Amino acid sequence: MFSQGKGMIILFLFLAGVINYLDRSALSIAAPFIKEDLSLTATEMGIIFSSFSVGYAIFNFLGGVASDRYGAKLTLFVAMIVWSLFSGALVLAVGFVSMIVIRVLFGMGEGPLSATISKMVNNWFPQNQRASVIGLTNSGTPLGGAISGPIVGFIAIAYGWKVSFIAIAIIGIIWAIFWWKYVKERPEGAASQAIAESAAAVENAPAGAPEKLRLTFYLKQKTVLFTAFAFFAYNYILFFFLTWFPSFLIDARGLSVQEMSIITVIPWVLGFVGLALGGFVSDFFLKRFVNKGVLFSRKLVLVTCLFMSAVCIGFAGVITTTAGAVALVALSVFFLYLTGAIYWAIINDVVDRNNVGSVGGFMHFLANTAGIIGPTLTGYIVDTSGTYTAAFLLAGALAVCASLAVIRFVRPIFKSA
Repeated sequence: MFSQGKGMIILFLFLAGVINYLDRSALSIAAPFIKEDLSLTATEMGIIFSSFSVGYAIFNFLGGVASDRYGAKLTLFVAMIVWSLFSGALVLAVGFVSMIVIRVLFGMGEGPLSATISKMVNNWFPQNQRASVIGLTNSGTPLGGAISGPIVGFIAIAYGWKVSFIAIAIIGIIWAIFWWKYVKERPEGAASQAIAESAAAVENAPAGAPEKLRLTFYLKQKTVLFTAFAFFAYNYILFFFLTWFPSFLIDARGLSVQEMSIITVIPWVLGFVGLALGGFVSDFFLKRFVNKGVLFSRKLVLVTCLFMSAVCIGFAGVITTTAGAVALVALSVFFLYLTGAIYWAIINDVVDRNNVGSVGGFMHFLANTAGIIGPTLTGYIVDTSGTYTAAFLLAGALAVCASLAVIRFVRPIFKSA
């Protein structure tokens, strides 16, 4: 897995995930300061949180198409430069409207990340390693979320919230320079041949013939659409945690900014462990139940863990103690992230390599409409009800429905489907 330059690919993609969530989580940590400085309501803050996903969701799909057409290396290089610049540009915001514009543009820059990671993993790794590698590389995202709390919280208290966004932007630009200099689009020699043989096996599996399928064929398949629905539920919980959990700890639990900054690390650390392990667990079951087919192992992990995440996040909204709420949210994030690599693994398993970036981007686009709906809806619920309870319960109910849908509708794709 780590030989012939593959270890460097994993490292760079892992660090890209760290930077991605360090950037993305910074706003939720700094939200109490920004809300006060710009005199924003909870509903307005929710709209600002959601505005990120407007640009993000659209460029999930466009970034996937670009990675198929222009290569994952170039696409991710451009994406990192753009999102780093607009992360830093947040310091120029002077009010509600300017915050929305900058966050939309920032989201557009971050949009291609997951699809390009999936494409790069498809380029470099055989089928029986892809879920493990996707989980390992994407595990950088919760780690970025974990370190953002102490870093942004400390900088915001000591130097003002704007300084943290400038520092994070510089880190992203440095990563982009090294990525362009040292990373190749595809492996060479024997490693390249092994990947080609793995890709041929996958391409023959859905259709029973070596011919390439059209992108439009995949976009109509129930397997793609209901995997996207499950990913939507995943993202609904994730964005709820990512955007509103710090404010929940301050508003509903009465914690200080310093206490909140430390406590938010706990769920992120468990998420890091879950995401790093999830792909390995899925690939283990793939080998263990090889006679039941590839999708059985993927669905086993996805359904079980997404359902457990739903139960935990639902109970977190009704428990009366701060320690209990934090523990349940942390467990929810852990189970949630155990499924994080599976959505991408399913796409890699059922789609030919020429379409895997585009189809993955399409799935990610549909899934990330949750980031548009969820934060704004949560802000509205908080403003109208005065509590977070209904928001927690809604997130859990959605994930239960998604788990059941995966059992029923996610099936192997055949050309005659």
